[in-house]
Amino acid sequence: MTIIRSLAEGLAAGSVKVIDLTNTLSSSTPTLRLPEPFANLIDFSLEEVSAYNEPGPFWKHHNIHTGEHIGTHIDAPVHWASGREGKDVSQIEPERLIGPAVVVDVVAEVEKNPDFLLEIEHITAWEAEHGPLPENGWLLLRTGWDKYSDDQEAFLNADENGSHTPGISAECAKWLAEETPISGYGVETVGIDQGNAAMLEPAFPAHYYLLGSDKYGITSLQNLDKLPPTGALLVVSPLPIVGGTGSPARVYALLEG
Repeated sequence: MTIIRSLAEGLAAGSVKVIDLTNTLSSSTPTLRLPEPFANLIDFSLEEVSAYNEPGPFWKHHNIHTGEHIGTHIDAPVHWASGREGKDVSQIEPERLIGPAVVVDVVAEVEKNPDFLLEIEHITAWEAEHGPLPENGWLLLRTGWDKYSDDQEAFLNADENGSHTPGISAECAKWLAEETPISGYGVETVGIDQGNAAMLEPAFPAHYYLLGSDKYGITSLQNLDKLPPTGALLVVSPLPIVGGTGSPARVYALLEG
């Protein structure tokens, strides 16, 4: 039996499960809010063109209005200054968008400190138990933040001192980008950097190092609690927008059992 046939039969029989890791996309989906003087993307909205009426008697359809980095989305290298000579979202090879997923669980740490930063030692401790990070794989950081995915205020968790959401240290971002074989890094928060990552050196290090090294980010993931530390296959499906710096994406995990 071929691998593809085996997969198809497993999906049909239910022995291969599909876990949807994507947040729903609507006008109420929580989005990033940059402070002045920086400009923000527009939120997602639908514009009705017809609805079984005179403009279209047998059909209903809409225009979509949205920013590239809204909801569950992918960051392409050209999104960041360090990757400006790199790929746009249409140029990312499909083979780089499918790969093994590993889940590093730091929920307990984040419950104590919403400004938690993932460090190299957290990953090396994980590797000591589960094995090395996989070639062409995705490191998914489970923080429990998806519980806020329908609440703009809680999702950004901002006060006068900034946005308090977990992320990754500059040292760890550089190490992931330059010393590991992964294709990308995924989070449950609004962006791949910590909420107050402008204060790190360099600012927004996950963006700076990963996108500058032809690696990709995915954000606003859901249901990471349904995945084991290893053993899932991730499928990231963005729109191939020519010149696009990113795209809303449907993200799935395939899991045996």
